[in-house]
Amino acid sequence: MLRHLRPRADSGTGDSAVTHVERMPARAGVTAEWPRWVPEELRDTLTRRGVAAPWQHQARAAELAYDGHHVVVATGTASGKSLAYQLPALSRLLADPRATVLYLAPTKALAADQLRAVDGLALSGVRPAAYDGDTPRTEREWIRQHSRFVLTNPDMLHHSILPGHARWAGFLRRLAFVVVDECHTYRGVFGSHVAHVLRRLRRQVARYGRTPVFVLASATSGDPAAAAGRLIGLPVEAVVEDTSPRGGVTFALWEPPLLPADRPDGDGVVVPATRRPALREGDGRPADGDEPAPDAIRRSALRETADLLADAVAAGVRTLAFVRSRKGAEVVATMARRSLDEAVPGLGDRVAAYRAGYLKEERRSLERALLDGELLGLASTNALELGVDLIGLDAVLICGYPGTRASLWQQAGRAGRAGGEALAVLVARDDPLDTYLVHHPEAVFGRPVESTVLDPSNPYVLGPQLCCAAVEAPLTPADLELFGPGANDAVTALVEAGALRQRPTGWYWRHSGRPEVDLRGTGGAPLCVVESATGRLLGTVDPASAHFLVHPGAVYLHQGVSYVVDELDLDDACALVHAEEPDWSTHARDVTSLSVVSVRSYVDAGPVGLFLGEVDVTSQVVSYQRRRIGSGEVIDTRPLDLPTRELRTVAVWFTLSPPALAAAGVDVADIPGALHAAEHAAIGLLPLVATCDRWDIGGLSTAAHADTEAPTVFVYDGHPGGAGFAERAYGTAASWLRATRDAIAGCRCETGCPSCVQSPKCGNGNNPLAKAEAVKVLDVVLAHLPE
Repeated sequence: MLRHLRPRADSGTGDSAVTHVERMPARAGVTAEWPRWVPEELRDTLTRRGVAAPWQHQARAAELAYDGHHVVVATGTASGKSLAYQLPALSRLLADPRATVLYLAPTKALAADQLRAVDGLALSGVRPAAYDGDTPRTEREWIRQHSRFVLTNPDMLHHSILPGHARWAGFLRRLAFVVVDECHTYRGVFGSHVAHVLRRLRRQVARYGRTPVFVLASATSGDPAAAAGRLIGLPVEAVVEDTSPRGGVTFALWEPPLLPADRPDGDGVVVPATRRPALREGDGRPADGDEPAPDAIRRSALRETADLLADAVAAGVRTLAFVRSRKGAEVVATMARRSLDEAVPGLGDRVAAYRAGYLKEERRSLERALLDGELLGLASTNALELGVDLIGLDAVLICGYPGTRASLWQQAGRAGRAGGEALAVLVARDDPLDTYLVHHPEAVFGRPVESTVLDPSNPYVLGPQLCCAAVEAPLTPADLELFGPGANDAVTALVEAGALRQRPTGWYWRHSGRPEVDLRGTGGAPLCVVESATGRLLGTVDPASAHFLVHPGAVYLHQGVSYVVDELDLDDACALVHAEEPDWSTHARDVTSLSVVSVRSYVDAGPVGLFLGEVDVTSQVVSYQRRRIGSGEVIDTRPLDLPTRELRTVAVWFTLSPPALAAAGVDVADIPGALHAAEHAAIGLLPLVATCDRWDIGGLSTAAHADTEAPTVFVYDGHPGGAGFAERAYGTAASWLRATRDAIAGCRCETGCPSCVQSPKCGNGNNPLAKAEAVKVLDVVLAHLPE
C-alpha cells in the first residue's frame, strides 16, 4: 500500500519524505478453553458469531474478574479486550437474574459501539441500554427501572446517576461489575476527576451493601496495574500479554519535503510581534489547529496529509486520517475533496471530516458511511481513536505525533482490524518533537509506552469532588480515607470557606444547589455555534477554546463550509455566524503573565536552580491576524476585547546566573532569544517524558523575572491545580533537557525553524529566538544539574 503514497512531484525531493519504515510481522493467536462458568447460551451465541474460543489473555482476565479480582487488561488495539469483560459480566447477568452491570466509556461513540455489540448478542433478560446526554427523557426512567447493562460515561455518572442515586437504588444495590473501558484516556485533570467519581460510586454502592468488581480495559501502557489502581483506589491485577492474532503492519515515518524559499505553502507568514520582557507560549490551548510558517521551510503536515489521503482514496485504499485539531480535520478533508474532484468529478464525495462538536445524527451517519464503504476516506480528530469498531480500514495517516506513544499505537492500530495487512504513516509536523521522532525511530519503536499520569490529591480536584460527595450523602471520617491523602486538609479548608458544615454525624453541604464541577477541564458547558439567518445549530465549541476559535471575526469551518463569526456571547454561551467564503484565515493572538506563588521543591546546583511550585498565570486573547489563503500574507491584525483568564497551576522552572551565561559565551543581548528558544524546544520535547502533548502545557521565559531575579524559563500545566506533567518534568529534568538540547543541536537549520525552536502557539510571533545560544544555555543547565 505504501507505493500508493508518494511525495508530490513538484516538491523536488523524490522519495526522501520517508525517513524510516518499520515492518511488524504478522502474529498467530493462541486460544484457551472456554471458562467452565460461561453459560451455554452465551457460548453458543459467541460461537455463531465466529468466536470459536477466547484468546488466552481474554480467558485469563475473565477468570480473574469472575473470581472477584479487580483486573485491567492492557493489550494492543483490536486484541479483543471487549470479550475479556463481556464474558464475566454477561455470564453473571445470565446466572443471576437480579444482577446489574455498569459500563463506562470516555466517549459517546464508544458506548454506542459497545451497545450495538451487546445488543447484537440478543441474550435473554440482559436489556442493555445507553444512558447519556442524547438519551431522551422519556426513556431514562425505563432504563433506571429495567436495564441490567447500562452503558454511560463518567460525565453522566457525575452529573446524573450519583446525584440521583436514590432513583438508581434498585440498580446500584444489585451492581456486580463496573467496566471502565479505555482507562488509559483518564489522565491529567480529567483522570483525577474520574478517579474521585469512581470513589463516589464505590461509596454509594457500599451504602447499598455491594462491592462490585472493577474490570478495566486499557491500551498498552507502562505499569497498567498501578495506573488502574490509582484510578479506582483499589489493588488491581494486570493482564498484559497479547495472545490475539495480528496482521502484518508497515509503519512509515514521513517528513514533508522542503520547499523553495519563494514557494510558501499556504500556512502564512507571521509578522514578528513587538518584543516583550517575558516571552511565552500560550496557555495550553490550541489557537486554531493550523501550523505556523514563520518561514516557508517544509510543506505543511496538513497539506501533506490531505494529499496522501486523496492518493489513498483514488487508489481505493480505505483510509482514516487522524488530525490533532477540529479545524485541521476540516482543512484536510476539504483539501482532499478538492484534489479528488479535480481528478475525477464526484470522487471527493467519498471523503468527509469527523470531529467532536458535530451533532449526534451527523456523527452516526458518518460512522455508518465509513463502515458501509460509502466513504473511503475520513479525516478525524482523536474522537475516533478509541475502540469504535471500524472494520475494513486499510491505512491510517497520523498528522502529527499525537502526544503519547499510547495514542500513537492506538491510532495506528485502527488499520487492519480484520487481521489483514495494514499501513500506518506518521506525517511529521514542522516542530521539534515530530522532527526528532522521524529522525530517531528508536524513540518511536524501541521504547515502552508511557505510564498514565493522574493526581487524585490535586486540591483543585479533590475539594470540589468532596463537595459533590457531601451533596450525595454527608461525609464521614471513614469516607475521607476512601478519598485518599489530603482529604482531611481539604475538608478543613472547605469548612473554613463556608462550603461544608461540620456536625457530629459528619460534614454537610451548606448550599441549596449542587456544586458546578467540570470533569474535563473545558470550563463548563459547551458553546453553541448558530447560523444567524436560520437559527440552525451547526455544532459546539468547548469554552476553553472559544476565545481562539469563535471570537468575533473568526473563520469557523463545518463540514468543509466556511462561516464567519458575527458575535460571541459568553454569557449565553453562543456564537452567531454567517456563511461566507473569505480568501483569508484567522489566527488568534494572546498575551500571558506569570507570578510565583510558592515553591514545593528545588535543586540548588550552583549557578543553576531547578524549581517545582505553584504559579498564577494570567492570559488574554487580545487580537487576531487575517492571513491570505494561498500566500499566507498577513492582511492585518485586528484587536479583540475579551476577558482575561486566570489560572493557578503547577510549574517547573530553571534559573541561571548571568555570570554562568557570560562564561558560556551568551551575550547579554542574546539572553532573551536564547531562553525563548530553549523554552519552545523544552515544551515540544516534554511529551517524551510525560503523558501530555504540547497543548496540555504552556511556558514563559524572561531575562529577569520579578520573582526569581534571574534569567528564567517556566513550563507550566495548562489546567487548574496542575495535571502532574510539571512534576514529571521536574523528576526527569536531566533526560528531558538533554533530549531538548540534542534536538536543537541536531537540526540542520541555521537560525531556528519550526523543527527545533519555533512554536506553533507563540504569542510573540517567534521573536526573538537565538538557536545557537539556546544550546549554550542548555549546556550550562546540564553541566550542573544532577542526573
